[in-house]
Amino acid sequence: MTELTLPTAFADLAPWLDWALPTADGRQAKRLASTSETLRRFYDAVLPRLEAILAEVDKHPLGQLPPTLRPLYDIALSLAEVAPHIELYDGAVGVPYAFEEGRFIAVHGDQPTWSTPQPMMTPAP
Repeated sequence: MTELTLPTAFADLAPWLDWALPTADGRQAKRLASTSETLRRFYDAVLPRLEAILAEVDKHPLGQLPPTLRPLYDIALSLAEVAPHIELYDGAVGVPYAFEEGRFIAVHGDQPTWSTPQPMMTPAP
């Protein structure tokens, strides 16, 4: 397995490389397995760098991000996963007053998910 690294300009985010997850399911699982305090520390570390992160990845055409920037991009996606929980849900790890998130199985074409998708039900005629 290749060790993840960040561009030198973003070396301060290296402690958060475990949030550089390539799938939405992985990012959600990481959030759900974290504490409110961990979410807050991640948010506070990455949010001030978000403008610089987006400026760096925006230098490349859509779909042509160099592999060396993928961990940085994935950290930004993890911030998007965490931000509502800090900004809207008062630091709650899960979504308040919602069904259990683990019951929702995301299917993204042929992309991997954390479990095998269930067959889709077809509506009765």
